[in-house]
Amino acid sequence: MARRLVLWDIDGTLVHTKGAGTDAFDLALADVLGEVPEGRVRMSGKTDPLIVHEQLALLGREPEPELVDAVLARLVHRLADLSSRIAEQGVACPGVTEVLAELDRRADVAQGVLTGNLRPNAVVKLAAFGLDRFVDFDLGAYGSDHLDRNLLVPLARRRAEARLGGPVAPEDTWVVGDTPLDLACARAGGVRCLLVATGTYGADELVELEPDAFLVDLTDTDAVVELLAEDRPPVNVP
Repeated sequence: MARRLVLWDIDGTLVHTKGAGTDAFDLALADVLGEVPEGRVRMSGKTDPLIVHEQLALLGREPEPELVDAVLARLVHRLADLSSRIAEQGVACPGVTEVLAELDRRADVAQGVLTGNLRPNAVVKLAAFGLDRFVDFDLGAYGSDHLDRNLLVPLARRRAEARLGGPVAPEDTWVVGDTPLDLACARAGGVRCLLVATGTYGADELVELEPDAFLVDLTDTDAVVELLAEDRPPVNVP
């Protein structure tokens, strides 16, 4: 049984959709409301339901559950429609494929996702780059599960323990992300966090937060695997 659980954020950590995710939100809002907000909300690190709440606020709309659900349902369809564009124009972040593949070879490591994406959207984004084969989607937690990302780590751990058939200690659980909100949810869940500067936040901003570990990117496969699987930190851990 795996003794180590690695929970990956998606956008900015594993992949960049090059605007497809933002466009899917605009299309979903237009489908349901016939309009989109003039301003933009910062999406990094947030759950899809929270993003919809914030977009509705920009439009002066109340986040009624039926309305939020309708937008999210259209979001799933719209992102699926853009899957080919994601594969053609998007990119996997540097080193990601190699790290996920190497961890996948280890019997003592289980990989899931912890993301603000709705589960179907998480699958679409990873499948676009062939990364879906390395993660067990039943181990993770999603924006589909709760608006508040800080509640997702305990849910992901419960799912992992049920799927793996035994406990996984908090100190053996890593959240890997690229935003302060990834670190916040890891701390709320009592697990460790590796932050990488492959998203919209700079290295200095992330290092100042004092995560358990920091890397500029995931290109040093051996260093990343040794950190996540064996607790041997690379030299640029703060």
